[in-house]
Amino acid sequence: MTREELRDKLIEEAWEGRKNSYSPYSNFAVGAAVMGADGVIYRGCNIENVSYGLTVCGERNAVFNMVVHGCRTFTALAVVSAGSADAAPCGACRQVLAEFCESLDTPVYICGGEGGVLETTVGEMMPYPFLKFDTEK
Repeated sequence: MTREELRDKLIEEAWEGRKNSYSPYSNFAVGAAVMGADGVIYRGCNIENVSYGLTVCGERNAVFNMVVHGCRTFTALAVVSAGSADAAPCGACRQVLAEFCESLDTPVYICGGEGGVLETTVGEMMPYPFLKFDTEK
């Protein structure tokens, strides 16, 4: 699969994941999809809670879904929303992405409802992550 085909497939899967969003408080549905190092695409969506601090973003749910299924590394990510702004991952998600990405050069595709795709990397979004090896010192 070419990089463009992977991007398009992940975006398509993220839109599918978004359909399961539970976002009655913000009305801001987000979908995400990661390509696991095992070649499987794992979906996620945001899930809100009336106690807002318990809300979990779509990106983290996609990564956690991957981990639940036994894969510990992803090679690409897509995040989508229907908002006018691109649904860039929040800080907590960026840290989780840095934990489980193949490398900081792992591609991230961000797509808002107005079309167009912002292509970036985990490292560009999170230039100074706290990494696993930092705890081994």
